[in-house]
Amino acid sequence: MSKKNKNTDDVKDQVDEVLDTPVEDTEKEEIDAEAQLKEELGKEKDKFLRLFAEFENYKKRTSKERLELFKTASQDVIQAMLPVLDDFDRALKEIEKSEDKDLIKGVELIHNKLKETLKSKGLAEVDVDAGDTFNADDHEAITQIPAPSEELKGKIVDVIEKGYKLGDKVIRFPKVVTGQ
Repeated sequence: MSKKNKNTDDVKDQVDEVLDTPVEDTEKEEIDAEAQLKEELGKEKDKFLRLFAEFENYKKRTSKERLELFKTASQDVIQAMLPVLDDFDRALKEIEKSEDKDLIKGVELIHNKLKETLKSKGLAEVDVDAGDTFNADDHEAITQIPAPSEELKGKIVDVIEKGYKLGDKVIRFPKVVTGQ
C-alpha cells in the first residue's frame, strides 16, 4: 500500500471512531460542566450579596454612631455648666429680694442668655413639680419625709435640684424629696 492509501485509511478509522463515540457522553459532560459552573456562579453571587449587605449594615451603623456622637459631643461641657446654671437660679432668687431693679434686670438678662444658649445646644429641663408621682426611673430621691398631707404620700414633696436632658438622653436626673 502506498502512503496515500495508508493516510486515507487512518483518516477513515478516525472518522469511524468519532462516529462510533456516543453523542450522549459528550453532551452529559457538557451538561455536568455547565451545571457545575452555574453552581459556582450561584455561590459567588451569594457571597457577593452577603458581603454587600454586610457593608451596607456597616455604613448604616457608622453613620448612626457619627450622628449620635455629634448629638452628645458637647455633653461634657454642658454637664460642667449645669452647676453654674443652678447657681444662677439660686442667685436670681436671692437678688429678687433686693429692691435694685436694674441689678435684677441685668442678672435676669445674663441668666436668660445662658439658658437660651444651652437650650440651642439641645439642653432641655425635665419637668417635675411638687405633687407629681414619684418614679424611680425618672427621679432621684434624696430623702423621704413624713407627708404633709395624705394626698402627698408616695409623691414628690419638693424638688431639690432640677434635672436636664440633652436631646433624648437624661444627663442629670431631678433630685427630689418624697412623702412617706
